[in-house]
Amino acid sequence: MKKWLTAGACAVLLSMSACGPDEAASLPPPREPDSSSVAYFCHMSLPEHEGPKAQLFLRGQADPVWFASISEAFMFLATELAQPHDLLAVYVNDMAQGSWEKPAPGAWIDIEGAFYVVGSRRTSAMGEKEAVPFADKAAALTFSQQFGGEVVDFETAKAALTAEIAGGDS
Repeated sequence: MKKWLTAGACAVLLSMSACGPDEAASLPPPREPDSSSVAYFCHMSLPEHEGPKAQLFLRGQADPVWFASISEAFMFLATELAQPHDLLAVYVNDMAQGSWEKPAPGAWIDIEGAFYVVGSRRTSAMGEKEAVPFADKAAALTFSQQFGGEVVDFETAKAALTAEIAGGDS
């Protein structure tokens, strides 16, 4: 089961990297959550949660799939039945902007281009371990000095969270 989850996550995320310049230009822009934006897993309104959020766009679906935390977005990518060819874009909050309580509007970055702090004292919306995203590595380092954790790239964060997800499924 663990091998299947890891392989599935890799396939989905690798397909995101395969977009050419023409496809990147036609990607849907990130949206701002409002009171009608409901998290995929907990079915709660996103503004009710602190910390970084994520949004995922699927081909043929106008509205994004919302996540109350970055960890939940990684979980969705690793375990759900969304086919890699249906995935258009995944955005996460740049936590160098705004505050933990209220990430800044417009501060969305591509999930693959972010630097992540994993293992910090900050937890996700549901009290679980979080991967905290930053557009700038220096901002991630500053956060890790204040809250602990290690600064890693997308691939390392993906591997760490996928392993944690697979470990919890045994």
